[in-house]
Amino acid sequence: MKFSLPLGLDVLLPARASVSQRERLRAGAGALLGILATGLASAALVDSPVTALWLMAPMGASAVLLFGVPASPLAQPWSIVGGNLVAALIGVCCARWIGAPTLAAAAAIFFAIGAMFALRCLHPPSGAVALTAVLGGPEVRAAGFGFVLAPVALNTVLLLVVAVLWNNATGRRYPHGQQLEPARPHRTADAPPTERLGFTPADLAAATRDYDQVLDVSADDLVALFHRTEMHAHRRRFGETLCGQVMSRDVVSVEFGTELADAWELMRVHAVHALPVVNRARHVIGIVTRADFLKRAGVHDEAGIGTRLRALLQRTPHTHSDKDEVVGQIMSAPVRTATDITPAVELVPLMADVGHHHVPIVDAQRRLVGMVTQADLVAALYEICLGRLAEARPAMS
Repeated sequence: MKFSLPLGLDVLLPARASVSQRERLRAGAGALLGILATGLASAALVDSPVTALWLMAPMGASAVLLFGVPASPLAQPWSIVGGNLVAALIGVCCARWIGAPTLAAAAAIFFAIGAMFALRCLHPPSGAVALTAVLGGPEVRAAGFGFVLAPVALNTVLLLVVAVLWNNATGRRYPHGQQLEPARPHRTADAPPTERLGFTPADLAAATRDYDQVLDVSADDLVALFHRTEMHAHRRRFGETLCGQVMSRDVVSVEFGTELADAWELMRVHAVHALPVVNRARHVIGIVTRADFLKRAGVHDEAGIGTRLRALLQRTPHTHSDKDEVVGQIMSAPVRTATDITPAVELVPLMADVGHHHVPIVDAQRRLVGMVTQADLVAALYEICLGRLAEARPAMS
């Protein structure tokens, strides 16, 4: 059954959620598990027949944030721990020092919001924690400052532990980093290539200051959304060029047990700088580059490159050796891959900002089918731009 408001009032409805049914089920199941575990553990640890002293109602609101929107700045560990504890402490103080319950409740909310802003731990359910400390009844008042420890601190820590375990087990990064750190692969002052033509973290920070409202989304998520929007716009304007169309198909690869000297010789003969490492099913398990060889050989300057590299490549005649002998011991793993139906433009940030020079391409069965290098990507983008210029010339003439 579809719900709708009378004409003119539909603007009051929020936009439809863009999350899948799977994500909704994941969030709901996580909240169920979190509240169940928190309630059972708290009831076992707190010897009290009063429910409010071993499971707070505000934990339900916290569960919505921690499991429903785990990327939100309001749902991060410091937000729930700091917010709940400082709100509980302020609520107990207001209940003790202000006689009128309504005035005490209002003051508790006022000071709790101010403290959470100051301590950077804004957590909306903490407002309900402050009210519970004031209006929770005689048992809560009798608990005094002990209310801060049980149930507030106890419930908070238990729910947080379940959130960390559940979110990571179901593919959601949590805690979610909130500080936007620009990529600096070369350790210079230059901005990453994709930021030299687009917006920068400083631009985003200035825009959010101008907006002057709390945004329930982290800076790194905002940047990711903007970049993905740019990619969609680029694909709409320039067409869809897939990795499978630009990749090299005759890819030289090695296995985990390939000897180092053999792998180095393959790179020399084929004039390549990287070899994907595959298992017997052709699944990519790593990548080995010239940089990996030089790093393991301990080469930091040109003076020792010949001697140290030869020592690394030379096979040890003994059965057991502490020296690296095969590719699997020096390869980089896990390795970033893309599929043959991935739009090539999606590799631009990976190569331009992160510094990857080679991206193995796999098929639907995760088997190696090709490799895209920076040169392949530049050539593809060049051809796309030439095509657009050719289309534009007739229109201009």
